[in-house]
Amino acid sequence: MSAAGAEPTTVASPALLTVRVDRKVYRRSRTEPVEAVRGLSFSLHAAEITCLIGPSGAGKTTTLRILLGLDHDFEGAVSPDPAAAGIAMVFQDPRLLPWRTIEQNVRLGLPRERRGRDLDELFESLGLTPWRGRFPGALSLGMQRRVALARALALEPRILVLDEPFVSLDDTAAAGLRALVVDTVQRTRTSILMVTHNVGEALEIADRLLLVSPRPASLLATVPIDRPRGQRDRRFLESTRADLAARFPGVIAQ
Repeated sequence: MSAAGAEPTTVASPALLTVRVDRKVYRRSRTEPVEAVRGLSFSLHAAEITCLIGPSGAGKTTTLRILLGLDHDFEGAVSPDPAAAGIAMVFQDPRLLPWRTIEQNVRLGLPRERRGRDLDELFESLGLTPWRGRFPGALSLGMQRRVALARALALEPRILVLDEPFVSLDDTAAAGLRALVVDTVQRTRTSILMVTHNVGEALEIADRLLLVSPRPASLLATVPIDRPRGQRDRRFLESTRADLAARFPGVIAQ
């Protein structure tokens, strides 16, 4: 485990993106300023799943907005510029157009000049081939989230950001989607940053955990998960969670 507020000095590959938020303060008229983030710094690397974990209201969404280049009013830096980093985002809400087919929803996320590209392999890898001509209303929430994942992956991003991607899914659907995320990393070497409150699912698939404090969000620790995913049995998951809960009671629940 690294020192508070810092990452390990050795990494497996050069960083695809480095985020440093020294301070982010919301200032609104007739209200007291609210400091949302202070001293939060991390990097993202190819073929790695990184999970960002912290209490509700800690500043995780603010951090995502900065990382995506949607908020420039902060002290710090994001390198390279998010617009040039090859980032795609998958939100909790699939945000599909109900009057468009599944395939049309995926293609509409592409730049106009790329909308005719071959997506057969992508649809097949996500189990969506039989549904390409159907409309979103015919799909379960879990399948709609697969479509949202397909729409992001069609962009061939270097970095994929997932915001609570498995929330409110049943165990089977969540497990299937987790498997697809892991498969994506293995096939494409995409870097995944996933925001989640579910520590158990993070321990199942993550290569690293980034633990952030209550607001203002600061990096408490970077926790590498060194055991291979296929060897993370229930005993390992439970003991690791218990250890983290003891070390970071304000972040990890018992």
